[in-house]
Amino acid sequence: MNEITPINSNGNPYPIKVDEDELKKRVDPLSYAVLRKAATETAFTGEYTDSEIIGVYKCKACSAELFRSETKFHSGCGWPSFYAPTENDAVELIEDRSLFPRVRTEVRCAGCGSHLGHVFTGEGYAVPTDQRWCINSVALVLESKN
Repeated sequence: MNEITPINSNGNPYPIKVDEDELKKRVDPLSYAVLRKAATETAFTGEYTDSEIIGVYKCKACSAELFRSETKFHSGCGWPSFYAPTENDAVELIEDRSLFPRVRTEVRCAGCGSHLGHVFTGEGYAVPTDQRWCINSVALVLESKN
C-alpha cells in the first residue's frame, strides 16, 4: 500500500488515509491531478457544472460528504458552485498564493486533504452566505437522492 500522509493546516495528518496506488487506478488522470496536485479542470467542461440532480456531493478520493445540492447555485463561472459545505468541518481552508500577488482560499477535503477548488467571498451573488465555493467536478462524486 502506497500512502502519502498529507498534513493539515494544524500540522496533523488528515484522519482518512488514501492508498495512492489504488486512487490512481480508480480515478482518471485529471481527477488525480486535481485531487493530489491542485490542478484545475477546464471551465464549463465538468460533469456537475450545470447539474440539477438532487443529492450529496462527496469527495472522489475518500467519499466524505462535502456539499448538498440544496446549496448549489448557477454562478456562470464554469465550475459547480455552492454557497456552503455540508458541515463546518467538512472542508479545510488554506491560504493559496500560487497566483501571487493574488491571494485565494483553497478548499480541501477535511477527511483526506484532497484539493477540491477555491472559495470566494463578496462577489455579490444572491445567496445566504455571499460565498461561491468553486469546486472541480472531477474532485466530486454525486450520490443521487432521486
